[in-house]
Amino acid sequence: MFSTDIHYEVITFSIGDTKAGTKMGKLQLKDTENNEVLNCILWEEALNRMDTKLFRTGNILRIVSGSFNEKFNNCLVNSLELIKEAKTGLEPAEREETYKELENYINKISDEKLKTFVAEIYAKNKDKILVTPGAKLMHHNYIGGLMVHTLECLQYAEVNLNAFFQRVNKDEVYAACLLHDIGKIFEYTIDLESGLIDYDENFKKEWITHSQYGFTICMTAGFKRIAKMIATHHARADWGAIVDLDTKDLEPIYYLVHHIDDLSAKFGKTSVAMLG
Repeated sequence: MFSTDIHYEVITFSIGDTKAGTKMGKLQLKDTENNEVLNCILWEEALNRMDTKLFRTGNILRIVSGSFNEKFNNCLVNSLELIKEAKTGLEPAEREETYKELENYINKISDEKLKTFVAEIYAKNKDKILVTPGAKLMHHNYIGGLMVHTLECLQYAEVNLNAFFQRVNKDEVYAACLLHDIGKIFEYTIDLESGLIDYDENFKKEWITHSQYGFTICMTAGFKRIAKMIATHHARADWGAIVDLDTKDLEPIYYLVHHIDDLSAKFGKTSVAMLG
């Protein structure tokens, strides 16, 4: 039996068009008690009564009224109540502090040509880098999330390079960490008021993925090994990799950034709710 006392955490929200030309919201919620997922639909009339801030990832909501299916895993929502508002992400001062930490890693690159290449990309795109999320849903999906994810990758890399991989070129690994997701600053949009994340339609017209973007700018600049690290960081072609890690005779260094990226995505501050 459904109870209106159940509290749900917002996982993701999007608005699309119906065949009739009206708006329809798709809202995915998670029961805070048992983690069961509830898929919801909101028709245009209901959407018009609600503030989009209500649908911020990490918000805790209560369904005031709605129609459920027999299994109670789908709901046509008519009314919602906000129980607890989630943070949208890093505060402005936290963003600047995190950006400075990334700059510190840029300055650890000893190859002057490579350091200048990375530094110029960051300086030119600082405003976007400060706010871009790490993903729409999977990890670090909040304002400044990309910086947090990138910094975690660099920290994981530093520990492993110092302890286990002294023969690996640190400059190349640091640069790959700093640039592996840089295309996301163009791939995603984020509303700084609501914290809602979406894909940039203009990016889709010119590029396939953020990995393709990072790979291309590094190849164009002549940093081919870094480009290949970016190309492999999603590991498998069906996960978005340009070069599959199952490719025969790949050097070990091409596995490194993938595993570092995966550790951050799985064990880092994966959602805005974890920011406290």
